[in-house]
Amino acid sequence: MNLRTLSILVSIIFLSVLHISAQKQTEPVKVIEFSGIVFEEDKNGTPIPLPYTNVAVKGTSRGASADNNGFFSFVALAGETIVFSRIGYKTIEVIVPDTLNSEKYKWMQPMSEDNILLPEAVIFPWPSKEHFKQEFLEIDITNELRENAITNLAEEKMRELRYSVPVDGREASSMVIKQQANDYVYTGQIKPQNIFNPLAWKKFIDAWRRGDFKKKDRK
Repeated sequence: MNLRTLSILVSIIFLSVLHISAQKQTEPVKVIEFSGIVFEEDKNGTPIPLPYTNVAVKGTSRGASADNNGFFSFVALAGETIVFSRIGYKTIEVIVPDTLNSEKYKWMQPMSEDNILLPEAVIFPWPSKEHFKQEFLEIDITNELRENAITNLAEEKMRELRYSVPVDGREASSMVIKQQANDYVYTGQIKPQNIFNPLAWKKFIDAWRRGDFKKKDRK
């Protein structure tokens, strides 16, 4: 084989490689409509849709979230890896086949729970058990404190606090909402007069007997 023949063979092989490479580069990427349903099985083995499952293409931001019926649908490329993930369930990866003849690919994905047992954590307001013992032994339980506690929890003292302590924001808003609801009930008509209401009279008599209307000495 002379030098001329060898150069011709090398040129033919080089041109063939360039032709094959150009064909591969110009071959269009196959786009697939990837859709399906994500579900789990109950104790009886009946499939139940699993909503809000994340279905995404691995390594990209493309994907979708399953709806209330567990259905999902988005565009993927042949050969890509699809990741199914949801909190409390095992993550699953599925590869879209690159030999599909159709532009649509449907998939049914079952999910299984992933139970993770966390160690028990007990939180104390003290740095250690020794500090708790020290604080507990130093608690003042004298008779004076006990008598003050009994006085503060007396029925008369609690009744006085109910009428003297102002309401907070939650109680005030609740009273306003109740008043508005009561006004809406009697919109367009005359409200009933409590003077003819026997329940209102009973509450008035009970309050009079308890002494709620008596003037209290203020220091």
